[in-house]
Amino acid sequence: MPRGYAEGPVAEEAERRLEELERGEADAETEATRAGLFGATATDPAVHFLGWADEVDPDALFASGEAWGLTVRQISA
Repeated sequence: MPRGYAEGPVAEEAERRLEELERGEADAETEATRAGLFGATATDPAVHFLGWADEVDPDALFASGEAWGLTVRQISA
């Protein structure tokens, strides 16, 4: 069998997905996500949600000493 021959479950899944997109169907793969900022603070030393990354400046928050251990994660909006 030559390399790249489109057959089998992977090709079938890709074809099914293409057909769904042509019909305009959305699924969990295309669910809207947003960048959330997580970190620890003096009042809550456990890592928790601090705000949306586009609304809170992580560099300024860290530099001020108000929060540390900052990470940005994609989460459902």
